[in-house]
Amino acid sequence: MPEEFDYVIVGAGSAGCAIANRLSEDPAVSVCLIEAGGTHKHWSVWVPGALLWNMVTKKRNWAFETVPQKGLNNRKGYQPRGKMLGGSSALNAMIYIRGHAEDYNEWARLGNEGWSYEDVLPYFRKSENREAGGNEFHGAGGELNVAPVTTPGSINDRFLAACDALQIPRNSDFNGANQEGAGLYEVTHRNGERWSTARAFLDPAIDRQNLTVVTRALTEKVLIENGRAVGARYRTGKSVHEVRAKREVILSAGAFGSPQILLLSGVGPRHKLEPHGIAQVHDLPGVGENLQDHPDYVLSYDSDLKDNIGLSIGGAVRMFGEFFRYRRERKGMLASNFAESGGFIYVDRSEPSPDIQLVFVRAVVDDHGRKMHWGHGYSLHITVIRPKSRGRLWLNSADPAAPPAIDPAFLEDESDMEKLLQGTKVAQQIMRSSAFADVRGKPYYAAESDDDAVLREDIRNRADTQYHPVGTCKMGRDEMAVVDARLRVRGIAGLRVADASIMPNVVSGNTNAPSIMIGEKCADMIKEDCSE
Repeated sequence: MPEEFDYVIVGAGSAGCAIANRLSEDPAVSVCLIEAGGTHKHWSVWVPGALLWNMVTKKRNWAFETVPQKGLNNRKGYQPRGKMLGGSSALNAMIYIRGHAEDYNEWARLGNEGWSYEDVLPYFRKSENREAGGNEFHGAGGELNVAPVTTPGSINDRFLAACDALQIPRNSDFNGANQEGAGLYEVTHRNGERWSTARAFLDPAIDRQNLTVVTRALTEKVLIENGRAVGARYRTGKSVHEVRAKREVILSAGAFGSPQILLLSGVGPRHKLEPHGIAQVHDLPGVGENLQDHPDYVLSYDSDLKDNIGLSIGGAVRMFGEFFRYRRERKGMLASNFAESGGFIYVDRSEPSPDIQLVFVRAVVDDHGRKMHWGHGYSLHITVIRPKSRGRLWLNSADPAAPPAIDPAFLEDESDMEKLLQGTKVAQQIMRSSAFADVRGKPYYAAESDDDAVLREDIRNRADTQYHPVGTCKMGRDEMAVVDARLRVRGIAGLRVADASIMPNVVSGNTNAPSIMIGEKCADMIKEDCSE
């Protein structure tokens, strides 16, 4: 007989870990959390400076590829996603950004009651333990530790001085009253270690008798009977198991995993199911549609500043000492997330909020770290944070182990290309500042070009994701909405989706913190609905 629980959660990522913690707070409620990956308890996950190890390998990373992108000269993009407890919160660059207040107000204007900034702010504060202290925007005492980078590199001072010269205002809190400006990012660290949602939410709850966590378990489908989700089927190795849900099934497998599982379960448009011999259980045309992601382009320079992270004999000698410093103090280069500073700027003042995000990195990270360069350097990422391009996801196979087809449609809307070009020109001014004069080496690629045609071509040759896919199970009231404002899948009882896939529009910034907020809010809605 299948095991039976009150709630079955599929996916132990940013949202799933938060939901599992909150639901299992009630000892009378039983929760099963199913994760396709393994443990998060590994040095390469906990040590911030080791983040590239998992970014470029597949042991804890789905390492997806996109289909050829028309807007990127038919290149395939790279889509790393976390495959372990904590999901992408255990893989990402740990920057804590929520997006702009207007992002959530727009969600509410689209008909999603309860999702305005005023509505979601309490959930951001609930999760947060901000080391700088709580206030009207920030929480203190929550599970998710938010801290400054312990020992930021000296190159950040030059970046901020360059921003000062362009009259970009300083901002010490991008999640406070104002998003615009430049400053040091806050990160999800604690004592110099990565503080993923597995460490924040799951580890404190793991010994609860009413919480069962199953790892290395690939979910094959949601079990649906008479229009109601009643459980899930998953495989571990060669064994297939079923688990039953007395109350609800919650999909928290991410912007790629959740729509894939719905399609494998027969929930979606017929044209996405029939080619793979999957019987349609419920016609829901929006499953896998509305895919949005932040397109990102990088300007990089060589530098002899050894405070930056890179490959050299001197750098190796220094890193040897940094290893012992990190073991002793949890400080130094190995406590760095590389992306220590940045900001939000306008290239179009008619926009409701900043439209470009800048991420300054004390290293040359080329092609997601898969292409290495000898020496040291620094980079500036330019990201369009409210792209107009819309992509989609569909199945390549009825085999749950086969990756889905992913099409973010990067730069297919020409306005995204123009905005990225204008953002690049501002970034060039920053990188050419006299603040970098004594450490600036050779530029990489087209960093120094003033020719728009050359820049456009280089953007199409090298731009890719900023790792923020969302929207494939969007929340709303229109015919393409997959879930309603309470995250219930339309037309299927007992089934919710709670992760970045429900965002109707991508937020203006990094998506980890908003995904955690979605998990927090989902858990409360489940409790409220259960008590009615």
